[in-house]
Amino acid sequence: MDLWQDFLTNQGREIHKWEHYFPIYERHFSPWRGRTLTFLEIGVAKGGSLQMWRRYFGPLARVVGIDIDPRCKACEDDGVFVRIGDQSDPAFLASVIAEFGAPDIVLDDGSHQMRHIEASFDFLYPKLTKNGVYMVEDLQCAYWPKFGGSVDDPRTFINIAKSLVDRLNAEHTLGAIEPDDFTRDTYSIGFYDGIVVLEKGQVFRRKAQAIGKAPGLLAAFR
Repeated sequence: MDLWQDFLTNQGREIHKWEHYFPIYERHFSPWRGRTLTFLEIGVAKGGSLQMWRRYFGPLARVVGIDIDPRCKACEDDGVFVRIGDQSDPAFLASVIAEFGAPDIVLDDGSHQMRHIEASFDFLYPKLTKNGVYMVEDLQCAYWPKFGGSVDDPRTFINIAKSLVDRLNAEHTLGAIEPDDFTRDTYSIGFYDGIVVLEKGQVFRRKAQAIGKAPGLLAAFR
């Protein structure tokens, strides 16, 4: 069963997700199905999405939810763990990493406050496994003042992600941007309606090649 059908037929705890997110989830998460992995979701709410991820990824998945609301602890289940704390607190996040190890996938569906999203990303992204995925959803909030959002504010996660595109391409900036760990360890950045997703990976060789016969040479041999 695909993730969309699982969502539509859910009879467990309540799941609250935008419909157009599901093809995005499938694109970036489907390679991890059936594998041993640690999936970290920031924001537990009613707990239904944690159950959905456990069903989707399979019995080898360890699904960890974090939330600031102590009532979310009741959402633990087989293969599903919940830890209570502030997503912007590095000490709390460090305790989660110490207990469960480096996450393979992080999905931020937490407070939606821009400063919280930035703090979580700054701490967790470097900790991701080498081919890990980091997804932040509900980034329509990056434009809404009550979440610390604004079109022009450089500290919204949308604008932070825009600046990360330049760091991803630092090797080509003729020295304007110094390549760093982010440059070396990031394979891609994707922008969708309401979502930014980053995929880790290393490009060991940057080399352009021309293979095959040029049209002019082909004409000369005829």
